[in-house]
Amino acid sequence: MMAEHNYKGNVQSQRLFERGSKHLVGSVNSPVRAFGSVGGDPIFIQRGEGAYVYDADGNAYIDYVASYGPMILGHAHPRVVSAVTEAARAGFTFGATTEQEIELAELIKSAFPGMDLIRFVNSGTEATMSAIRLARAYTKRKKIIKFSGCYHGHEDNLLVAAGSGVVTLGLPGSAGVPEEVVKDTLVALYNDIDSIRELIDRFPDEIAACIIEPVAGNMGVVLPEQDFLKELRQLTEAHGIVLIIDEVMTGFRSKFGGAQEHLGIEGDLVCLGKVIGGGFPVGAYGGRKDIMEMVAPLGPVYQAGTLSGNPIAMTAGIETLRILQETDPYPALAETAEALEQGFKQIAGDLDVPLQVNRSGSMICPFLTRQPVRDFASAQ
Repeated sequence: MMAEHNYKGNVQSQRLFERGSKHLVGSVNSPVRAFGSVGGDPIFIQRGEGAYVYDADGNAYIDYVASYGPMILGHAHPRVVSAVTEAARAGFTFGATTEQEIELAELIKSAFPGMDLIRFVNSGTEATMSAIRLARAYTKRKKIIKFSGCYHGHEDNLLVAAGSGVVTLGLPGSAGVPEEVVKDTLVALYNDIDSIRELIDRFPDEIAACIIEPVAGNMGVVLPEQDFLKELRQLTEAHGIVLIIDEVMTGFRSKFGGAQEHLGIEGDLVCLGKVIGGGFPVGAYGGRKDIMEMVAPLGPVYQAGTLSGNPIAMTAGIETLRILQETDPYPALAETAEALEQGFKQIAGDLDVPLQVNRSGSMICPFLTRQPVRDFASAQ
């Protein structure tokens, strides 16, 4: 569908922002919506259709963000809307297990062969938090490794800022996170396998897990270099460290499945979100049977959620994954992203603007620099 692109101003969005400021923190429910880094007041969206979203003033925007990932099929896909509407008529939530949970698990497992068992939660943050707790219980160790610039949700253990050293103990990355909470979080450098070796040498037999975005989406789009992930897998296996692959952002984004197969790596635990909910709040973690069987009710690691496996959210995820499986839109998505990449480069060249474009399938990010962007420091 073609949209009307004549800008109509933002009077209604401004009014809603002022109204919301009296009731919501910053008039938003997530800080990335506040426009703090780009200036101005946030726009308020009323509806979406296909590739477009429409604000309260009737302005149309191409949604390149895709609601930060979930809307890979576009907004209000007719099949997803129909399936969700039918599921809603049957009931919103029951506090009991439904068949939809099994169906979505089966679809995900068909795309992730190494995932023996799955547990659904309500967000990517819940998934990573639960996976780390599980890894600690499985290994009977405390310390975890994360990578500078990789984001895994707002759980206290993972809200860590890297220090000035190459390898560092974690420092709180948010007010309200005590230093003692992150004292067992170690920070390594993405694309620097020696930083991992140094941490393992420094803390032998103390590290429970290493968590990583296979393609680092939080700091733009930063791809793993050469054999970085393969060497990481070898090191973690050799030292009994649970490797947690955070595919909340990359899962089902560039192929039906995740980035692991394409990059030649398989995690012990995998975290998913975004696309698997089809626009509803869904997260999941899963992996090897011997690890996952430690989760309650089979084992001693407690994790629960009243709305986990919600039938409406499960239905949206099922229909979204079915459509992706049937239609295989990934080559066309990559082709579109490549066209954007080439367009960016041509315009930058014409204007003599420094530019690097990092892309993985349909994930794309322009950086205004002439230097390659390969880690958090160069991304900044």
